[in-house]
Amino acid sequence: MIQSDWGDWLVRDVEDATPDGVAVWYLGCNGFVVKGADGTTLYIDPYLGLGDPPRTVRMIPVPFDPADVSEADAVLATHEHTDHVHGPSQAPILANTDANFYAPDDSLAVAREEEAWADEWAVDEDQLVAVEAGETLDIGEFTVHIEDAHDPDATHPVSYVLEHEAGTVFHGGDTKPTDEFERIGDEYDIDLGILAFGTVGRIPDKETREPKRTRWYNDENQIVEAAAALELERLLPSHWDMWRGLTSDPKVLHHHTKSFEHPRRLEIVEIGDRVDLTK
Repeated sequence: MIQSDWGDWLVRDVEDATPDGVAVWYLGCNGFVVKGADGTTLYIDPYLGLGDPPRTVRMIPVPFDPADVSEADAVLATHEHTDHVHGPSQAPILANTDANFYAPDDSLAVAREEEAWADEWAVDEDQLVAVEAGETLDIGEFTVHIEDAHDPDATHPVSYVLEHEAGTVFHGGDTKPTDEFERIGDEYDIDLGILAFGTVGRIPDKETREPKRTRWYNDENQIVEAAAALELERLLPSHWDMWRGLTSDPKVLHHHTKSFEHPRRLEIVEIGDRVDLTK
């Protein structure tokens, strides 16, 4: 069972909120809750685990216990890595709310085969839904487009474009820049774009445990390249707070973005913060 450092106040804040348009809460790592004015609630990549110390060491609090979540319409996963698909973090949400879990095929393989969510948390097989780039879902008041992503460390990663009458949110998972972003930027008017940001560090290798130079997320130049191609109105950097040895300071991005047309605004948030999109 996951133990939260914060109790249940963040979950209650989300469930009690009545946004004028769309509210977005940052859960740390690459996790977010997105809630619309009519109450539709989407969780994207929520991760409440502690990593694999001393290889991956969590540097931020665990903001809630997933067993406390009583309102969710869907959980979306971008790819199969542990901090994006994690039974103890996500399966209790599905079990409590009957929400569907939307994810690429290799992410579903983790849920079905490696972690046996159906057996361990009483998740119904029908709640596990495969998605791939090019598909569109209607979830409550959101139209969710599954788009391409470029993460060399993952298999079949996707990004999500969430359209709502109050604005459009892009979540790229751990994507790096890709030629597809120019097309996505032309096709959608993205008000808030979420991109993973971090430093290059020496992290113990998964097999040998010997320190190895590791780049998992965008550096300053890559994140601006992606944001410019996507024509983001607002850029929200994520993941910079999470792993010891790969943390960064997103405030430096003010220097990197200021001469570009996009993003027009840098949205710096910490775990637990909320940002809003309004008509």
